[in-house]
Amino acid sequence: GGGGAAGTPGTLTLLLGEGTKRLPQAIIIGVKKGGTRALLEFLRVHPDVRAVGAEPHFFDRNYERGLAWYRDLMPRTLEGQITMEKTPSYFVTKEAPARISSMSKGTKLIVVVRDPVTRAISDYTQTLSKKPDIPTFESLTFKNRTTGLIDTSWSAIQIGIYAKHLENWLLYFPIGQILFVSGERLISDPAGELGRVQDFLGLKRIITDKHFYFNKTKGFPCLKKAEGSSKPHCLGKTKGRTHPDIDQEVVQRLRDFYRPFNMKFYQMTGQDFGWD
Repeated sequence: GGGGAAGTPGTLTLLLGEGTKRLPQAIIIGVKKGGTRALLEFLRVHPDVRAVGAEPHFFDRNYERGLAWYRDLMPRTLEGQITMEKTPSYFVTKEAPARISSMSKGTKLIVVVRDPVTRAISDYTQTLSKKPDIPTFESLTFKNRTTGLIDTSWSAIQIGIYAKHLENWLLYFPIGQILFVSGERLISDPAGELGRVQDFLGLKRIITDKHFYFNKTKGFPCLKKAEGSSKPHCLGKTKGRTHPDIDQEVVQRLRDFYRPFNMKFYQMTGQDFGWD
């Protein structure tokens, strides 16, 4: 409700803090188990960021519902605020780049990346917590353990071939419109990574090291005050699970497998993530 024609909220509407639902100008598109939830929770501290809590999965699973449905999921924003969402599976979805581009060529994209080997183990750990009966990590890694052939069709391994997925996005978006956030640095230097993100989004650098404290038990940085609360806030119980011990020989095989893809990814992005 409130005055003004559609799309141009009247003064009363703005005073009431209603604002307007807008399609996102920025999307965290990946990657699964990279640190996307942490990034979103950290970003929501910024007064000019409004984000959807749940993952909409619009550009992968719900596209037939249409942009009006998608827009309706968004929070209301005032002039100058940025609308955001995160769905980590977009990065590996074939159709997503074209679909996002057709919504808006100017959409800013953020990818949180993490060492593909630890990412794969984290992915497996998440699945294991839901289905304790699944085969071992080692047996899922190889098509054939004897020949050492790695099963690239297993999603836990497939997702980490970042260079391959990125090529698909570069058909629709210039590299400068995609920000690559280091999942490792998000933990070791949250304020530094958040500085880069705020710059990329054209936001004032409001989130600084004053906002974080390091929780030794979790091994994670946490927020001194969460968005809309005065209480300190760490990510939930499902975050920072202990990884099972994986056979070191298998880990080494995976490191060797990913190395050339990582090198290609460093070249494409102009960033060395130090995963080796």
